[in-house]
Amino acid sequence: MATPARYRQTASSRPSQPSPTEKQQHATDKPKPAPSPSTGFSLFEILRILCALLLISCGMSRLCTSGESMTWGFNPWWTRAREWKALWNGHIRLTDADLAHHDGTDPSKPIYLALNGTIYDVSANPKTYGPGGSYHFFAGRDAARAFLTGCFQEDRTPDLRGVEEMYIPVDPPMPTEDPGAGKMWRKKEMSRAEMKMRHARELREARKRVREGLEHWHVLFRGEKGKPYFKVGEVEREEGWLEKLPRRELCEEARKGRPVRKVEEVWEVVGKE
Repeated sequence: MATPARYRQTASSRPSQPSPTEKQQHATDKPKPAPSPSTGFSLFEILRILCALLLISCGMSRLCTSGESMTWGFNPWWTRAREWKALWNGHIRLTDADLAHHDGTDPSKPIYLALNGTIYDVSANPKTYGPGGSYHFFAGRDAARAFLTGCFQEDRTPDLRGVEEMYIPVDPPMPTEDPGAGKMWRKKEMSRAEMKMRHARELREARKRVREGLEHWHVLFRGEKGKPYFKVGEVEREEGWLEKLPRRELCEEARKGRPVRKVEEVWEVVGKE
């Protein structure tokens, strides 16, 4: 019985078998897995996090310092706009006579004070350094010596010669109490070499304390402690100016404040009377 034509398939209409080359190609053409979502941070996200941390730190610093600092007390010169303004205007050089015109009596001029030859602008605090202020006597002059000795009336001068003496110890008086069993006190004997070595050591330490004392005030007037002050220049003086001034004695207040050596370093117990 003949097969109907619609059920007959010719050789050309039968599905062809894939060749070995096509099988290999299909095997390599497997679908690639979808890329997994990135778990890293973009540059924008990193900057946003850093800015948020910076704002939190500034807020906490202002809260912990009662509003005095937003940088936890760190106040370098390059963070202060007034320092950049001073750099833009350039450093000034004034003589002591010119500096005296900047004591706050002329409202059209800034208030300056000098410390060991360095001039600072303290105009931001006229209630302290302006006329009638508690430290007006520092304005318009270099009173470096008074900053160390505390003798504000007699030591308003940049002359620091001999000021280290205020840090050199003095001998204590002979003890008045009886050391016991009728014994007596006497001063320890020191050779010339020992005295020279002690003096050199104490003088070295005294000069170090002078430098540290001046630096304490320089840090304040540079604005590194949060005060709105800044350096503007230097005092210009002629060569040999210091030798023309009479040498000053240590003021009474500084003499009274000199350190005292330990009793056992100076005095010793001797035999019975």
